[in-house]
Amino acid sequence: MGNSPGTPETRADHDRRPGEELPTHSTTGDKARRSGLARKIIGGLALVFALAVVIDFTAAAYSEYRVSRSLRAGGELSADPEVTIHAFSFLAQALRSDYSNVEIKARADRRDIPGEIRVEATLNGVHLPVGDLVDGNMRSVPVDRVAGRMRIEPVELGRLFKVPDLQLTGPPADKSDGTGGSGGTGSTTQGAYILTGTIPVGSETSAGDSTGTGNDKVSVSVKVNLLLDGDQVRIVATDLYREKAPDTATITSTTQQRPELDKDAVLARFTRTIDTKDLPFGVHPTKVQALGGNIIVEGEGENMTIDMNRFARP
Repeated sequence: MGNSPGTPETRADHDRRPGEELPTHSTTGDKARRSGLARKIIGGLALVFALAVVIDFTAAAYSEYRVSRSLRAGGELSADPEVTIHAFSFLAQALRSDYSNVEIKARADRRDIPGEIRVEATLNGVHLPVGDLVDGNMRSVPVDRVAGRMRIEPVELGRLFKVPDLQLTGPPADKSDGTGGSGGTGSTTQGAYILTGTIPVGSETSAGDSTGTGNDKVSVSVKVNLLLDGDQVRIVATDLYREKAPDTATITSTTQQRPELDKDAVLARFTRTIDTKDLPFGVHPTKVQALGGNIIVEGEGENMTIDMNRFARP
C-alpha cells in the first residue's frame, strides 16, 4: 500500500522537478568548515604575533647587551651596567635608527667619594644606525635629551664622613624658622636636613672639662643644608639638632651622660664638599636633593652628541 496523497513524502516527491536531487545538510557542514577555518586563521595570526614578539624581544636584548658591554669597556666599570631600551617595537625603532627612550643604570668608582656610587642616565631620542649598534660604534651618538643622575647612598655617605652609622633624614617637622619643607631645586635645598651618627668623644669634639677617655662615643644630630656650587655639592652643617619629645623636654640617646660638645668642632666634622665633576655623558649638575636617605645630584642636556665611553668618566 503506497503513501497517501497527503503525506510529506508524497508532497515532496510531487513538487520535486525531474532530475532534481533531494535536499541535504550541506548548509550545516559549510558553517562548520568556515568556523574551523576562522579558528585556524586566528590561531595562525596569534602564532605569528607571538613569534614577532619573541624576535623583537631577542633583538632588543642583544642590542641592550651590546650597549652594556660598550659602556662597561669605555667607562671602566666593574660590572655590566643595566641597559633598557623601552617601547615596542624595538625592530621598528632600529629600522628608523631612532630610539625613543633608553635607560642606563650602573655603579661606578669616584675618586672623591669612597666606594661605588649609583649613576643613571635617561636618553630620549637616540639617533643610532643599526649597523653602528651592532658594530659597537658609539663614540658619537646624537641624542635629543640627556638626563643624568648620581646617587650617594647611605653606606657611601657614611664612608665619606667616616661615620659608619650615618643617617640622612628629611627636614624637621618644626618649620617656624621659615625654611619651608623638603626637596629643593637650583643652588640650595628648601629647609635643613638632619644628619645623625655616632662619633668618638675627644678633645676635638668635647668642650670644657670632659671625662671622655677617647674611646667614648656619642650620637649626635646636626642640621645640614645641601648647596650646589658649580660642579660641587656642599654639605654644610649649620646647627646641632635635638628632637623635642611630646612633653617638650629635650631628649637625646645619651640625655643624662652625654658630655658637652664643642659645637664648632662637631659642625666642622659634618661639613663636606663633594666634587661631582661631570654627571653621565658630560651633563653638568643643575639640582641636588635628598631622598630616601640618598643625596641625588641631577642634570640635563638637550641636543647633545654623546660618547658612550664617557658614561661614568669625570
